Amino acid sequence: MFFESALKGKNSFWRYLLMFFIVFFVTNTIGALPLIVTVIIKGVSNPEILDASPENLMNLSTYGIDSNTGLILMLFPFIIGLLTLYLLVKPLHHRKFIDLFNGGGKIRWNKFFMSALVWLILMGIYLYICISNDPGNFTINNISSSLLWLIIIAVLLIPFQTTFEELLFRGYLMQGAGAWFKNKWIPLLLTSLLFGLMHSFNPEIKEFGFWVMIPQYVTFGLVFGLLAILDNGIELAMGAHAANNVFLSILVTQKSSALQTAALYEQQRVYPWSEFFSLIIISVLFIVLMWILNRWCLKDIFKMECDN
Repeated sequence: MFFESALKGKNSFWRYLLMFFIVFFVTNTIGALPLIVTVIIKGVSNPEILDASPENLMNLSTYGIDSNTGLILMLFPFIIGLLTLYLLVKPLHHRKFIDLFNGGGKIRWNKFFMSALVWLILMGIYLYICISNDPGNFTINNISSSLLWLIIIAVLLIPFQTTFEELLFRGYLMQGAGAWFKNKWIPLLLTSLLFGLMHSFNPEIKEFGFWVMIPQYVTFGLVFGLLAILDNGIELAMGAHAANNVFLSILVTQKSSALQTAALYEQQRVYPWSEFFSLIIISVLFIVLMWILNRWCLKDIFKMECDN
């Protein structure tokens, strides 16, 4: 039902290419305007900040912007991207926007919240183990009232960012690729690679290297894509993705992170390969738990051909 919903509309390659170009253009122009205007205003009062060149471009404190305001400005383009996707799906593909979620006509919010809760628990356990094993690597970073505002902003706005990414990659593009290839493995691999490559400009790439960090992003893409295939919809992926980013923005940050927030803890040293293997373990546990909670049949994972 998830893949088959794309067959109801128009799926010429140029339509997807045009959508991708428009969404990319709008998010990086209209979506970036509030940030650009804010930096200009700050620069008028203090011209020296315009000459600043921070190591992490996501660290807007260099321009005199507090971290909570900076988070809002960084998330705004994703809201614009989500709105653009919503407005263009019907005229471009003659399909309903709601079909991108699961093809069933409504969003299964119970799956979203279940997935988010399980991922939060796993991440909480992982962070507890990390702090217990290496307490000197984590320092208290923020216990002020700004942390409360950060929690509110993160919980309210980050799901827009993650939902946009899940709709674009696991909903829109994976469904489209399924219609072209009449297969689910190829769309899973293609969209996971594209998802990873779209994070190539993240500051972690500059800090730790392309071939060190890209496997993590591709792994996220594979996990979220597999969830969409097994559950015939993207709600589980939406929940886990949102929970992951909210958790990191509120509880732990580090200097090279794409999410530059005044989180509770700051991690002093990052071990990318160790974190990558931990991600593999967490992902396997998460998929097993989702399998149990959603009562998937073992044969579903082998039924990978799309219906004509």
